[in-house]
Amino acid sequence: MTDTPTRIYVDADACPVKDEIYRVALRHGVPVSVVAGNFIRVPHDPLIERIAAGAGMDAADDWIAERARPGDVVVTSDIPLASRCVKAGADVIAPNGKPFTEESIGMTLAVRNLMTDLRSAGEVTGGPRSFAPRDRSAFLSALDQTLRRIQRRRADQAATSQNLSQG
Repeated sequence: MTDTPTRIYVDADACPVKDEIYRVALRHGVPVSVVAGNFIRVPHDPLIERIAAGAGMDAADDWIAERARPGDVVVTSDIPLASRCVKAGADVIAPNGKPFTEESIGMTLAVRNLMTDLRSAGEVTGGPRSFAPRDRSAFLSALDQTLRRIQRRRADQAATSQNLSQG
């Protein structure tokens, strides 16, 4: 984990939990980068920054993936972006509260690619289920737990480093 402070990166174009992110981030004092292809409205707060990454196909995804590091949190439903950020060591959470982990991302990406192939072959696969209030609640809990876990890891690492330097 790095010495840089934890940051939350939000893949914001279609994110249904931005208000929840702001609320949890402000409670924990964690800065938020709200990244979108173009202009997006964000609250006026020094901890919240708006990033217009540009109109390119994956401009927002690339911006986030280039910066996400261990100790950061990325909020996205974009599975390829989630995969890139997990590989970079960031904690990644979907807006429904589901974490993307090293253990789960390979299968999640494979299923996504299979569904894409089926749809392009004309198969009717349906879409994702609609976002429900329980998803919002699960997300709030997952984000809060993730930030607490990162804070504990940082505190443990600091204590270990201090013990080693005194030893």
